[in-house]
Amino acid sequence: MKIRSVFNNRGLTLIELLIVFVIGGIIVAGIYRVFVAQSKAYIVQDQVVEVQQNIRVATEVLMKDLRMAGYDNNSINSKIKIAVPIVAGDHSITVNYEYDNTTQYTVTYRRDTASSRLMRQLTTTKDTGTTTAGAEEPLLENVDTFDLAYGVDQDDNGKMDDLNGDGKVDDGDWLSAANVGAMKVIAVRLTLTARPDQTNQDVKKWISPRTLTTVVNLKNLSLIQLTN
Repeated sequence: MKIRSVFNNRGLTLIELLIVFVIGGIIVAGIYRVFVAQSKAYIVQDQVVEVQQNIRVATEVLMKDLRMAGYDNNSINSKIKIAVPIVAGDHSITVNYEYDNTTQYTVTYRRDTASSRLMRQLTTTKDTGTTTAGAEEPLLENVDTFDLAYGVDQDDNGKMDDLNGDGKVDDGDWLSAANVGAMKVIAVRLTLTARPDQTNQDVKKWISPRTLTTVVNLKNLSLIQLTN
């Protein structure tokens, strides 16, 4: 009795082989597209985290100086008198405070329009009259806006004034530098907007600028002088 094999020994035809290759190629292409999309998403997310962290760091540095504005320990050993704690501007600010009884620190922050950088410059003035101006250093890159507003205390009750009379402190109670005059400033509201690095087109296309608004209550209250 002759037994017939249940296996087909004729193999694959060329058409069948081509179909396998096409299906395999489609699967590989799909996997590659998913990989590329995930890689782009990772890069974009990494850039978002980086710019947000950079804004926070820059804000913390600025807040540290603002809280020191007008500091004068009035020690009998102090040879420094802080007459003007803040030089206010809408897009720049300078703070003055005493350091180690013999040195006045003057720190200026401004947005450089040409380079879109937030710049910081430290100048020290000794009681001997010697002034040393440090180089301007970039604190934050790709800055779109650096806006400042000021809260005042005209009745000297230690609280920010309700200037619009609506019974609460809100946006209408913050003043521009030009409107502060000689009023006592007790708070500064700073708004900082920055973008991630724009060399990556995916980042440029997918990520909008990040903004952080912070209110700093001044510890050392005094009058301010405006910029020209």
